[in-house]
Amino acid sequence: MLKLYGITLSGNCYKVRLLLGHLGEPFEWIEVDARAGETKSAAFLAMNPFGRTPVLEIGPGVHLAESGAILCYLAEGTKYLPADRLARARVLQWLFFEQNSHEPYVANARFIVRILNTEQECAERLEELRRSGYAALSVMESRLSRHAYLAEDRYTIADIALYAYTHVAGEGGFDLDGYPAIRAWLRRVEGQDGYVPMVDTKGTD
Repeated sequence: MLKLYGITLSGNCYKVRLLLGHLGEPFEWIEVDARAGETKSAAFLAMNPFGRTPVLEIGPGVHLAESGAILCYLAEGTKYLPADRLARARVLQWLFFEQNSHEPYVANARFIVRILNTEQECAERLEELRRSGYAALSVMESRLSRHAYLAEDRYTIADIALYAYTHVAGEGGFDLDGYPAIRAWLRRVEGQDGYVPMVDTKGTD
């Protein structure tokens, strides 16, 4: 069985759990306590020398890190990653956009507010993050105002990757009221077969 090492509140880890839910793939979830230094332990660094989650254990001694790489690996041969060369590249285009233009701003603002609870101390930094984050959301809004999904007009790992932090953007102080296409897209993602929430509201996560 696959083993997934991650942090429940991490959007990067959630991307992988969400795809596994869609695939109906059983896996063992192993919670990692980064604050206690577990990602810097010798055992963890042996799996991922970069010291970050998520890490997917595919088999004994076989590990894969980086959420985008894990998504591509798991989605290979499924409807969530096109086989066509150009269609696949368009999916990858959005994965790169997420990591370069979206996650560094939306996720980090959320981290400051939701995880660190240092909104007042980091007010100036948050203003910068939100400015760039809103720019990324505007790119998504433009695309989604004309298309149901981000790549190839069908649900793919591009949507999974960008849903992870967008759906909790409010926790970083982002207001999505002015982004109706994004809000409609969030509902479409949540209506997909096998959808799982980031946090189990029944308290079993």
